[in-house]
Amino acid sequence: MKTLSPTQLQTELLSESPPIVLDVRLAEDFSAAQIAAALNNSVFEVAFHERLASQVTDKSQRIILVGASRSSQEARMAFEKLERAEFADVLILEGGFEEWVEAGLPIQSLAPPPCQPTAPNGRLAVDLSESRVEWIGRNLLNKHWGTVAIKSGAIDCDAGKLTGGEFILDLTRLTCIDLAGTPVHDVIVNHLQDHDFFDVARFPEAHLVITKAEVIGSEGAANIRITADLSLRGETHPIVFEAEAGVTADGKAAAQASFQIDRTQWGVIYGSGRFFKRLAGHLVNDLIEFQIKIVTV
Repeated sequence: MKTLSPTQLQTELLSESPPIVLDVRLAEDFSAAQIAAALNNSVFEVAFHERLASQVTDKSQRIILVGASRSSQEARMAFEKLERAEFADVLILEGGFEEWVEAGLPIQSLAPPPCQPTAPNGRLAVDLSESRVEWIGRNLLNKHWGTVAIKSGAIDCDAGKLTGGEFILDLTRLTCIDLAGTPVHDVIVNHLQDHDFFDVARFPEAHLVITKAEVIGSEGAANIRITADLSLRGETHPIVFEAEAGVTADGKAAAQASFQIDRTQWGVIYGSGRFFKRLAGHLVNDLIEFQIKIVTV
């Protein structure tokens, strides 16, 4: 993978046969500041190849790819695409646009820089229409999945970073999506709500309190480890799981997580192979999976 420095690119741009400069950053970042005469083709867009065909008609032309910075991989990703498309003379600008600016080389702007959302702070109420809790239960050959309603919830943020939170789940509003519209739907839901499982008549709510949140990575993957107390069926036990948390483009705090709990810790032992020796088709996995999406108001 060939590269050239910002000063080398500047020299080539002033020559009699300047290269094509292809900036592969986001369109809004390109509009805010760019190298003069550069073309924009965001490598993240599915129309990248189609747009490229109209931007570069001669595959033997020299092309210089411009990414955001040395640590960001846009240009490398674009290089691989051009290499597969058999472009003959492709180089990457070292350090990307960031290093070009640091070298004091000329730039131009077409639009104001994109506004960054204000980092949320304090206790923020959960948007019940946008937020969702899904459950998945399995046995050896089958699975069922559905939702459980969020009755109320709030998360605590410090400069956009999740630090705590509290949620109440309404177990009286539990659904089984895979059996929706069938006569068996209510049978399964009633089974989950009766004494065999969650004993909803006595314990209609589940309560989750976040007691600790540790940053463990960057956005786009699990970036926070959450420790919480889960109260279910009259018992409270700690759980630990990883989540992806961040701030949406319109400034809302949001998080998603997928994790499992061992239901038997909360006294839900129906169909558990650890508590019953002969179950036949009544065997039910001890682990329940939850998939959670939280968005604030």
